[in-house]
Order: sequence, then structure tokens, then C-alpha cells
Amino acid sequence: MNKNIDISVAVPIFNEEEVVEEFFKQTTQALAPTNLSYEIIFVDDGSRDRSYELLKKMKQQDAEHVRVLKLARNFGHQLAITAGMRVAQGRAVVVMDGDLQDPPAVIPQFIKEWKNGYQVIYGIRVQRKGESFFKKITAVLFYKLLRVLTKVDIPENVGDFYLLDRKVVDVLNEMQERHRFIRGLVAWVGFKRKGIEYQRDPRFAGHTKFGLWKMLVFSFDAITSFSFVPLKAITALGIIISFFSFIGILASIYVRLFTNSTVVGWTSLMVSILFIGGIQLLAIGLIGEYLARIGDDVKRRPLYTVEEFL
Repeated sequence: MNKNIDISVAVPIFNEEEVVEEFFKQTTQALAPTNLSYEIIFVDDGSRDRSYELLKKMKQQDAEHVRVLKLARNFGHQLAITAGMRVAQGRAVVVMDGDLQDPPAVIPQFIKEWKNGYQVIYGIRVQRKGESFFKKITAVLFYKLLRVLTKVDIPENVGDFYLLDRKVVDVLNEMQERHRFIRGLVAWVGFKRKGIEYQRDPRFAGHTKFGLWKMLVFSFDAITSFSFVPLKAITALGIIISFFSFIGILASIYVRLFTNSTVVGWTSLMVSILFIGGIQLLAIGLIGEYLARIGDDVKRRPLYTVEEFL
């Protein structure tokens, strides 16, 4: 850590050529009046547009404050954040996206609370402009489900926009798990924390890179990283089905031995078999997902590879 740098800002970038220059301008305007030394770390996560060329240009124009880390390919949003935190040298690190939905003007408020002794300061979205009703409602459901399924106290309406003290960053940097849900890890580590309310703006330009499928994968990673409830639910369902199956077997034996009737009903039999078979495949698939994540961690491959660091 460079003790001469007070604040690091870690920003993942993926195809944001229309935004990066304005982001740098607004972030600089927010940090300059604080009279603190700072660096802005742009992590290019395999962009296919002109983002990296623009970032290199900004580095040439302001070598004192700009650092650019280019990953060898697209590793995903959470690993790009991880890369930024690992090279950050500041006594505190601000994590935020580069689309200007989370306004840099809030950073001085984070710094104020950090100086007051708080070690985790996170932004709470009180209003989400420019987002569809579907995205808003799914975000609400996601946080409620996460709070029910996990024992980690993750505040609602909190994204990847926060300031972390160096002590917190050092703990997070020691974690090697590949399928990362960083805001969950931030909640898990503890430390003295405080939320700052702010209004989330529409994107400055471009379009979101976080579609429905990525949202689903992200949600599944979040749940499996902090909860065994899905496995327990499958186990409970298996016990219930087994119980009723056993009752059915006893009833079939009774009818066969003590009455003149026989058990008929090919349709009901097939429905039962298919239902139980589907539950079994679901259980195997769910267990496989957990095992696959364990396998990824056991391999201990690097979380990402770096092509260039300016």
C-alpha cells in the first residue's frame, strides 16, 4: 500500500466508450475539493469498443491520478471489481460502476463518514431513475429472498457503490473464492458501517450490460455463496415425497392382499414417476452446481489474468 494515497476509486469498465471521459471528469470534480490524494483505477474487463484507447489517453493526460488495468478477457463484473481492489493503494477504496448511475458527487459524503470512524460506507438507492418496472420489482424480490435464505445482513437497495477502509479491503483481498458476490462479502466481514441515501440516475449514455440472464446467474451465485437453504429444501422435499410414496406402497399392498380389487391407473402412475424423476434430476443438478463451485475453488486458478497495467 502506498501511504501517500488517501483514496482509491476502483471502477470496472466494459464497453463504456461513451461514458468513461465524462465519468473521469465528474469523479475528478468530486475528489479534488476534498484535498486528499487520490487515484482512479479503471479496470478494463475485456472491452471490445474504444474504451481502452480512451483510458490510455486519460492516463497520458493525468498520469498522477489515473491507473489502467487491462484484463486479458472478459472475466465478469465481480472479478473486475476484485482486480481493482487488489491493486488499489489508498487508505480507503471506493468501489463503483462507470456508467454514472451512481453519482461521483456522493463520494465526499462517503469520505466524511470514513473520517468519522466508519469503515464501510455504502450507498442506499432511495430512487432508481431510468430503470424499468421489471428491473425494480426483481431487485426488491432479490434482496428479500436473499435476506430470507442467508444469515448475512445485506441491506436492501444497496449495490456495488461503497467506500471501504483499508482494513476491510485487506480482508476481502485474502478471499480466493471464484464465484463472488462482493456486496455479500462486504456485509459478511463486519466492521463499523453506515448507509448514505442517494438518488440513482439513468445511464449517462450507452446501454446496460447486465441483461436478464446475467441477473439470474448473479442471483444464483449470491444465494449459493451464502446459503445452503436450497439443498435443505430439496432434502425436505425428498423426505415428504418418500413419506407419501411409502404410504402409497402400503395402500397398494393392502388392496392387493385383502381385497378383490387391483390398483389401476396408468396415468396416475406415470405422473408420479415423472414427478419423482423430475425432483431427482433437480436435486442432482443443484448438488452439481454446489460441487462445481467447490471444484473451481479447489483448482486454485488465478481469478483473472492481466494483459497490461499502466
